[in-house]
Parts: sequence; C-alpha cells; structure tokens
Amino acid sequence: MPTPTAAVVVLAAGSGSRVGAEVNKILLPLRGEPLIARSVRTALEVPGVDPVVVVCRPGERALVAAAVQPVVEEREVLLIDGGATRQASEQAALDLIAPRVAAGAVDVVAIHDGARPLAGVELFEEAIAVAREHGGAVPAFDLPGLLPRSPEQAGSTGARLAGVQTPQAFRAAPLLAAYAAASAAGFEGTDTAAAFAEFAPGADLAIRAVPSSARNLKVTFAEDLPVAERLLG
Repeated sequence: MPTPTAAVVVLAAGSGSRVGAEVNKILLPLRGEPLIARSVRTALEVPGVDPVVVVCRPGERALVAAAVQPVVEEREVLLIDGGATRQASEQAALDLIAPRVAAGAVDVVAIHDGARPLAGVELFEEAIAVAREHGGAVPAFDLPGLLPRSPEQAGSTGARLAGVQTPQAFRAAPLLAAYAAASAAGFEGTDTAAAFAEFAPGADLAIRAVPSSARNLKVTFAEDLPVAERLLG
C-alpha cells in the first residue's frame, strides 16, 4: 500500500463583513494575489499532502476556483460548498475525504483558515508530524501582557494565556469519529480541536501545541490587511 498522505482542508466559507469588504475576505488581494490563493499554494507546497480541499461559501465556488487556478497547476484541489457554521463546513470536507481515510490513503487531516495567508510550510509540516505522533496538534503562541481572569486559573505556575491558530492537524480516523459523535450530541465547537478533545476515541490521543507566532495572523478586520502587507515586506 502506498504511504498514507495528509489531507489539508482550507476553510473559505466565511464573509467580508468584519473586514468591511463587499466580497468574501478570502478573495481580497494581498500583494496582488487573493488570500485564498496564498493559503492554497502553501498547502500544495507541503510534502506528502494529497488532496487539498477548499470549502467554499455556497454560490462562490466559481469565484474561488478562478482565484486558486493560477497556483494549482497539475495538483489535485477539491472544491466543496460549506455549511452555516464552521463545524458544518469542516464536516462537509471530512465527508468528502472519508472514503480515502477508510481506505488508509489519508492518515492525517490538517484544517486551516484560508484567511491566514502567512502560515508557512514548516508550520504545516510540524503540525502534521506532531498529529501523527500524538493524535492532534495546534499552533499556539504566548499572548504577552494577558493573564487568566483569576489567580485560581493561573495556579501556582503563573500561567499566561496562549493564542491558538491554524493549521490544526489530527489523526484522520479519530477525527472523523469525533465529528460523528459531536454531530450526534448536537455539539458545536469553536474550532476543530474542541470537537476532537471532547469526542475523539482512544486514551492514547493527545493534542499538543506547536510553536507559532503573531505573524500567522488571521485577516479579520480592515487594519489586518496592511499589517499582512508589512509582514510580507
């Protein structure tokens, strides 16, 4: 059997409401290239990734296809419509790749926000490797100057708060099982790790943090685009 690959799911089913745009923010240009194209190109550059799945907002599949076509070349990129929530969009992608998971062709799934165009290949590689070893991986970085709400939350270690980002990677079969259980329970998580942590079967599974930084920003507000421009420069 061929060596299993990692699937990368790029979420692009959001909107441009908070960024003040009339179009989906993942179609906004960054250095003359749509945000989604940058995210997809990075996913395609990660060794051992196949396929890349882009989850589109219903009615925008043609727009997204046109935006990513210049970076796809001969690689396989699958487009699928998302749902009304983040978890529903993730579920649509997982349903699409489930046959490959069942066949043993895909052993890890990494889920990434298309509005994080500065995530690098190395971050994807580390998240995927850690997920293969431990079960799950999330990029995280310290939020300087922020503390838990109470001393009890900080504990004796004086713990600080950490920011959690994407790509988040997980062993594929437990991830599918976790999402099936979450759906049956009516659970809606804030990110992929929430459902995995709550419902993934197996005591040997753990979610580990992988080091990241504030550079891996998510374009959410209008001021985030010029910040991303400066970081690229």
